[in-house]
Amino acid sequence: MKYTKLGKSELRVSRICMGCMGFGNALTGQHSWTVDEKQTREIIKHGLDKGINFYDTAIVYQNGTSEQYVGKALRDFARRDDYVIATKFTPRTQEEIDNNISGQQHIESYLDQSLKNLGMDYVDLYIYHMWDYHTPMEEIMEGLHRAVKTGKARYIGISNCFAWQLAKANFHARQNGLTEFISVQGHYNLIAREEEREMAPFCKDQNIALTPYSALAGGRLSRRPGETTKRYEEDSYAHFKYDSTAEADEKIIGRVEELAEKKGVSMTEISLAWLLTKVASPVVGATKLSHVDGAVKAVDLELTDNEINYLEELYIPHALVGVMAQNGKQKAGNVV
Repeated sequence: MKYTKLGKSELRVSRICMGCMGFGNALTGQHSWTVDEKQTREIIKHGLDKGINFYDTAIVYQNGTSEQYVGKALRDFARRDDYVIATKFTPRTQEEIDNNISGQQHIESYLDQSLKNLGMDYVDLYIYHMWDYHTPMEEIMEGLHRAVKTGKARYIGISNCFAWQLAKANFHARQNGLTEFISVQGHYNLIAREEEREMAPFCKDQNIALTPYSALAGGRLSRRPGETTKRYEEDSYAHFKYDSTAEADEKIIGRVEELAEKKGVSMTEISLAWLLTKVASPVVGATKLSHVDGAVKAVDLELTDNEINYLEELYIPHALVGVMAQNGKQKAGNVV
């Protein structure tokens, strides 16, 4: 495994971040394809053995059971200083808004619950899961600053935002002596490259780390045509993100398959090796031990400039999907 500093921080993280959305009680949350605690422990232990020290979860993953499973496994298998744990909080609920719960109070409450779920005193990276259009940005930044000053979070990151929002928040923090975001977790992979327009160059200029999710496009960049999985069949959100561009994307996926066969490696390795030329540490989900192995192997795979160009040249502009599409509508005044 290779390691890197996460942006401006002192966090030393593996080039692969294990995404933990696939861990948790399948009966209590949004996803039916997640794995139970026994399998979670086996996968995390395998990841640690392979040198992965960076783990990403969220309070909303399977109603907190992802945090619970992940926290217990990490506590049992590693010393606290030997891993980096990130978790995320969502915007205020309508009930909180109606009850005048401020952004600061919301963050404190959610972080305390996450720490309880994880069984930890602090998280290394606390991530703003998506922009809250109903809460003043200043309240969010003040709440996150308090989390760092009280020692409950070492650093803060943001996910699912536009470059202008990140710039606005960080410049506000800089002007007011508050904590700045040191990482961005956006939607970025070979068939979803819209982050390259503004977010990637802004982050390069500001030394903000990119830790994208959906690194394999819900498995589409790791499977040959016709292959399927339980997640592929049941993950309706991934279908929502990718089905409308499937025809164009299949041409790129075909090149991933072609290059994998030529080099004698897996499609996972090709797709992640490409992404690793662009970002600090992609978030890669795992529900099998083999998923961990493929991701780890990608770190040592080097692609030539010609191979990178070959993978990239068929890409066409994609409309924003998922949370980012909804955020765009909210900014335009159509709250969804």
